[in-house]
Formats: sequence, C-alpha cells, structure tokens
Amino acid sequence: MRNIDLSPLYRSFIGFDHLASMIDSASRNEKQSSYPPYNIELIAEDKYRITMAVAGFAEHEVSIEVQENTLKVTGNKTGSDEERKFLHKGISERNFERKFQLGDHVNVLEAKMENGLLHVNLERVVPEAKKPRTIQISKGTEKLIEDAHKPS
Repeated sequence: MRNIDLSPLYRSFIGFDHLASMIDSASRNEKQSSYPPYNIELIAEDKYRITMAVAGFAEHEVSIEVQENTLKVTGNKTGSDEERKFLHKGISERNFERKFQLGDHVNVLEAKMENGLLHVNLERVVPEAKKPRTIQISKGTEKLIEDAHKPS
C-alpha cells in the first residue's frame, strides 16, 4: 500500500486537518481482519444499514459502542469449546472487534440480531444550520445609495 503525504493540504487548506486524520484512520483500518464479514447498504437517502454475519454469537456476547465518529462492534465468546469435539469446525466463533468511521451527523438508530445477522441502522441528520437556504434578493439599490451618502 502506498503512503500518502498530506502535508501540502496543511499548507493550503485551513481547518481541514480532520480530513487528513480521517484519511489516515481509513488507511489504518485496512489492516483490520476480514472477520466477521459485513455489508453496508444504502436503504434510502441518508439512511444506511450495516449487516454483520455473527453466526454463533448471542445478543449478550456482542456490544456496540459509538464514540465521536467511530462505531465499534465487539464480539466476545463466553463459552469454551474444550468439552466439545469437532470433526470439522467451519464456523469460526472467534472474538472480534470491527470499527467503522461515521460521517458527520450520522446517528445510530437501532441494532437488532436475527438469523445470525446483526443489523445496525444509521441515519444522517443534517442540522438546519447546515442545510442549504435561499437568500432573498431585495429590489433596487436606493437604500444602499442613501446610506452611502449620509454624513457620518
């Protein structure tokens, strides 16, 4: 994998240092294991679903935590396989930790498990202050000209 030098961004874009740290974090996340497999779906505009295959895990063995813009899903098996003898073991059931970087204003709505799949529903809620707004254009410039000619 290539290393990207982001120092030119720091010189010319003020306030975008969080973008560089997000890119750096994303490149570090590439080192995560591929277990458990997951899908990310676009359900509707600004609505998303992460689906993870967590076969063999009970609800109490999976935890979901959101801190700042990071969603962390952790699975810890509590039982032991010492008393079980497998002829073939294809279901891994190993402990895992998977992190997802969330965009600004993305909220976790709910999480549910069914049929060995963990579904985490997310929604991006843009605050009113961040939404586009229309600026009315006033007619004429008489008021501006009068104000400019007033003695101070």
